Amino acid sequence: MILHAVYREGRDARLPCLVWLHGFLGCQREWEAVSEQFLDWPQLRIDLPGHGNSAEITASDFHQVDQLLRKTLVSYNILKYWLIGYSLGGRVAMVHACQGENSGLCGLVIEGSHPGLADENTRRERQASDKLWAQRLRTEALKDVLNDWYQQPVFKSLNDSQRAALIALRCQNNAASLAAMLEATSLGNQPDLRTALVHMPQPFFYICGEWDEKFRAVANSLALTPHLITAAGHNAHRENPVAFSACLLNLLRKPGEDTP
Repeated sequence: MILHAVYREGRDARLPCLVWLHGFLGCQREWEAVSEQFLDWPQLRIDLPGHGNSAEITASDFHQVDQLLRKTLVSYNILKYWLIGYSLGGRVAMVHACQGENSGLCGLVIEGSHPGLADENTRRERQASDKLWAQRLRTEALKDVLNDWYQQPVFKSLNDSQRAALIALRCQNNAASLAAMLEATSLGNQPDLRTALVHMPQPFFYICGEWDEKFRAVANSLALTPHLITAAGHNAHRENPVAFSACLLNLLRKPGEDTP
């Protein structure tokens, strides 16, 4: 079994493939506007388990998600690639980079994503919180749950119209599939990857919105200088796709990397 994905050939076949991983509640279409700016690169936009056209695919933990990701890359014969992940997609990308054989991985670009919790009490609290959200997804109207979801502090930069647009878009999801994926990939279940990330041999870049205080602090905790996207909060690539694309293009063209 492989994940649903959309593949696009690049104008320069020598370049590594850009593999885009969306956040919780999203799908591969989240990256359409940004990916249009990278037509030189081959690209693969993936629907994670429980989302988009992978809604019927389940995974019980991060290891299974990573195995599905690896099988999907093999099925498209992707031998060299960058992983670009937002939020949940970033966590999947970091897990991938820190386990298994990764000779084809050229680099990691993470947007607003957490490397894992070190404190056991905090992990248990997060597991309990995500179980409550999952229970609500299974038993309440999806629109009501999403309305509360987007009131969380990490989304405080959204105005009323932005929040309403996201809720309308996300209501197309399968609530039961989301609940299963939320429990399987709870931050409380994720390994603490900080040490492994600091020592990974590939380039590792961290992007976040200038208003995303939580994840600016996370980047600093990794001893990384975050690349800030102006006029954006947690979902920077959606809130300011032009600035996000310009930042990412600069990172992919760093000295020593392939350039178009």
